Amino acid sequence: MAAINLTFLSCKPSLPYSSFRTKIDHSSVSLFSAARKLRSDRHKSQIKPARASSSTKGTTKTPSKSADDKKSKDERVQKVHSVEEFDAALRAAKNRLVVVEYAASHSENSQRIYPCMVELSRACGDVEFLLVMGDESDEMRALCRREGIDRVPHFSFYKSMEKIHEEEGIGPDRLVGDVLYYGDNHSAVEQLHSRADVEALIERERGAEGRLVVLDVGLKHCGPCVKVYPTVLKLSRSMAGTVVFARMNGDENDSCMEFLRDMDVVEVPTFLFIKDGDIRGRYVGSGKGELVGEILRYQGVRVTY
Repeated sequence: MAAINLTFLSCKPSLPYSSFRTKIDHSSVSLFSAARKLRSDRHKSQIKPARASSSTKGTTKTPSKSADDKKSKDERVQKVHSVEEFDAALRAAKNRLVVVEYAASHSENSQRIYPCMVELSRACGDVEFLLVMGDESDEMRALCRREGIDRVPHFSFYKSMEKIHEEEGIGPDRLVGDVLYYGDNHSAVEQLHSRADVEALIERERGAEGRLVVLDVGLKHCGPCVKVYPTVLKLSRSMAGTVVFARMNGDENDSCMEFLRDMDVVEVPTFLFIKDGDIRGRYVGSGKGELVGEILRYQGVRVTY
């Protein structure tokens, strides 16, 4: 298999990539269909319980008034009671991730997922957590309408006062994955935001001492990308001496999207394996075992399936 040198990255024309070694599973999403996905504009005044995934069962602690009164010192979930307080919290967070749970006192699913919010607030010091009780007052109902919330529990993720992602009816595992994916600012996974960032990383890892670069290419709103990311985080720590892990969201800006087109990326997540400036291959999908196997293979370890 011929390797393709990445020195062409400074050129505008796209090159053929038919010689790439590609391994594909079916747990990926179309880049262009995902990019065209439209958010719901429903603004119903009545808040209804959302269907919960099976992973929400088993926990019963509630965000009740008594729990609020006995709030432990290390609980960082801020319960907001007005639109002004909500907006002020988003402004104060600046570019940090803000996770907002929209809940209701009558929702058992809200009660079940809330302890996970509390645990995450203790573990993730660089992420802000807010709780909005949608049935608390007319003002809170108006806030839910403004934010397009008509079912609870609903989780919205904000950065710089902009909503970047939202989920409803999810379980603890998915919530943890979302927080890691959208709030990861200090892990061993390098965050790339442009073609120039990619070029700089590749140039840095050239030569005999250069490590294998695993570039995780995804989208902001991509379920399989979120699903596999905890595995990427773990691998980045366990393989820190021999492998560099990096991530780019193709829909972050025009430079990133142009890079995806030049790399012929049409499904995400796509993992590019780069060694000494050459793309040695790629893996498309979110299978954990397959990803580990591909990384080992491009490190020179013989892998059989």
